[in-house]
Amino acid sequence: MSIQFQHIEPHHLLKKYIEKMWVFRSCGKIPLDDLKLVVPNGNLKLTVSYQNGIVAELNGNSFESREYDITLTGLIDVPVILDVQKDISTETLGIEFSPQGAYRFFHFTLNDIQNQIYSLSDIFGITGRALIEQMNQASTLVEKIKLIESYLLNQLSFAEEDLIFEYCIERITSSKGSVTVKELEKKTGYTSRWLNRKFYDKLGVSPKNLSAIIRFKEYYQLYINARENNFPLPSFYDMYYDQSHFIKDFRRFTGLSPTRFEKQTNQFGSSYYQD
Repeated sequence: MSIQFQHIEPHHLLKKYIEKMWVFRSCGKIPLDDLKLVVPNGNLKLTVSYQNGIVAELNGNSFESREYDITLTGLIDVPVILDVQKDISTETLGIEFSPQGAYRFFHFTLNDIQNQIYSLSDIFGITGRALIEQMNQASTLVEKIKLIESYLLNQLSFAEEDLIFEYCIERITSSKGSVTVKELEKKTGYTSRWLNRKFYDKLGVSPKNLSAIIRFKEYYQLYINARENNFPLPSFYDMYYDQSHFIKDFRRFTGLSPTRFEKQTNQFGSSYYQD
């Protein structure tokens, strides 16, 4: 089974807001013995399924990014199992918006799509359907990328910066999820209740929840790229209070204990996270 994530450089005016952009390619369905697990990373995702579709299982629900559709995935804070729809060659374009970047493009309460996947036609109606039609008419990947970047640049022009929100996100990401809500209150002068409302509106989850996601993401990234995949890595001691805290978050974001996870094959999930 050939699985490939090809990373693409975003338009220079979008780099500040897009954490990564990629094309996923597969020659067919992911093998049955592969876990197909993707853990949360704090990004909202726009997916262009132009050759075959993608199926996602999360929270006991099934979502489809159908062929010839464009879907928006809200911020995910649970483990996701992914596979392609049909056992045929697959190509999908993905754009992942950083936690501080998504609100600049999607001007509605992002908590409404948290742990959900929607077609752009369902979110934006006529505008969404028009973009999907344009993308389907584009015959090459280069043309599709130019179209989606043009759309995003137009969306960006309508949004104003929220400096308080972006400051809080920067503190959470730069501290690798270790900053506390009390520290954010002290630095910004705003209450935790106000900050929670701000985060639910512009991201979809609370500052505390995002911190947990970012902390585990940092650990998991190190684990995936380590030569020897044994739990816990030495960095565990810098990120978690104790082993019980670590195991609790590990189960939450992977659905498995560290011991069970080590015994699984997760080529798809590892390929997604590898540098």
